[in-house]
Amino acid sequence: MDILNTYGSMLVLLAGTVGFLMAWGIGANDVANAMGTSVGSKALTIKQAIIIAMIFEFSGAYLAGGEVTSTIRKGIIDAAYFIDQPELLVYGMTAALLAAGLWLIIASFYGWPVSTTHSIVGAIVGFSAVGVGVDSVTWGKVIGIVGSWVITPLISGIIAYLIFMSSQKLIFNTKDPITNAKRYVPLYMFLAGFVLSLVTITKGLKHIGLHFSTIEAIALAIIIGFIVAVVGRIFINRVKIDPQADKEMHFANVEKIFAVLMIVTACAMAFAHGSNDVANAIGPLAAVVNIVEHDGEITAKAQLAWWILPLGGIGIVLGLAIFGKRVMATIGHGITHLTPSRGFAAELAAASTVVIASGTGLPISTTQTLVGAVLGVGMARGIAALNLGVVRNIVISWVVTLPIGAGLSIVFFYLLKSIFS
Repeated sequence: MDILNTYGSMLVLLAGTVGFLMAWGIGANDVANAMGTSVGSKALTIKQAIIIAMIFEFSGAYLAGGEVTSTIRKGIIDAAYFIDQPELLVYGMTAALLAAGLWLIIASFYGWPVSTTHSIVGAIVGFSAVGVGVDSVTWGKVIGIVGSWVITPLISGIIAYLIFMSSQKLIFNTKDPITNAKRYVPLYMFLAGFVLSLVTITKGLKHIGLHFSTIEAIALAIIIGFIVAVVGRIFINRVKIDPQADKEMHFANVEKIFAVLMIVTACAMAFAHGSNDVANAIGPLAAVVNIVEHDGEITAKAQLAWWILPLGGIGIVLGLAIFGKRVMATIGHGITHLTPSRGFAAELAAASTVVIASGTGLPISTTQTLVGAVLGVGMARGIAALNLGVVRNIVISWVVTLPIGAGLSIVFFYLLKSIFS
């Protein structure tokens, strides 16, 4: 306790710095995932994607990132083991942020889309298991997270495959793609409006005190989906296309319609991502600030200091702007060739999987969900459409994320312990 009184301000400053580093890593890696399909399909340029992501990610993080956050993300360690030595939790959370932030920056440099959630979870498990005791980790939660490596990409891959194949059957592989696009695209718009508003309602708005029951959320999402479909239909009917034009031109015009849809899905995903994943950076930081301010008392929830959310939001935005291009290139071009209709199928499948995971409490990684969806779209065109070398590198980077996060965190934990003790 004396350590916290003596070095409290220094520990908060250090935690704030590494929390910013972690947010920077989230921006460089995770946000690039949300925008990669839009850039790869040429619905947006990299510059446009970065500007849109900056606005919506920051809005999501700042407006809906939460006034209160769980001090220990996902309940993966037991706070009871730290009651007598709260400074160990301070060192550990700071070490975890530094470890996860560094790993994200290394992965982003090489263009590997890794999971920010798994990076911070691995780091927290590492310092707690080695620095405090194996029993301090809730291993059931960790096993659930490891299981999600297979389950979430599989779910999103299957959904993306089905959405893509349905668009081929109903629109592209028909005699009159334009007429069928005008008939069926409003249905896809309804689906997009419904799923994305459900993501925003369930993931984003609960943080600002707007709590809806499941029935209310679904009803509201249906209404929003219907409005999106009606507005979309009006715009599509205004598109003037020469019926005598060749089929290639028809395909190009249908893709333009899907490009508009993609931009809408990208904005909503960025907002939902900002509101949800900023907690990976600010949760451990809030824990440190809370313990220092309460003289070593560990609470289940922490009220956020006024400066924490803007710090997370700015970190995310800067990481994306400075380092986001590499991961965008992997998602957009590296795995398979994307067009707006393929990108839309992947984006909508990823959003649908987020909704399913939220409803069932499945631990989820937005990165793995989106990569699974892009793989599903690629598989729909045959295994030859996939760049298997890139896929192999991505899978390896996923597998090593937990142990690398844990290893770095253990080193930094003992380093901080020796410096301050």
